[in-house]
Amino acid sequence: MPRESFITNRIRGVGYALKGMFLLLRTENSIQIQFCIALVMTVAGFYFEISSTEWVLQLLAIGMVMGIEGLNTAIEKVSDYIQPDLDPKIGFIKDISAGAVMIVSIIASIIGLIIYLPKFM
Repeated sequence: MPRESFITNRIRGVGYALKGMFLLLRTENSIQIQFCIALVMTVAGFYFEISSTEWVLQLLAIGMVMGIEGLNTAIEKVSDYIQPDLDPKIGFIKDISAGAVMIVSIIASIIGLIIYLPKFM
């Protein structure tokens, strides 16, 4: 059987990634809420005509929060698969993962305040 080309493998990989993104958006409440917030902030960016630099910062913040939330969800699912029963070590791992989401969410909120607070003053 001949090996698939690099391009074919990349296309397949993008397909898997898109499938994962849609699964995440369809099944996880936290990412659905964050997606709605991202939409609101995107509309706000157009409304307030934020600068290119502000767009870059806002998009990076949105991407970081949603990306880390996706990793957090994956860690939780793997942890539950490995150990479905209550386990303090798994709880510790899940807490650290949730803490990473909290860190990027706080920073994203600060970025949002830096961008939008002056526009309300």
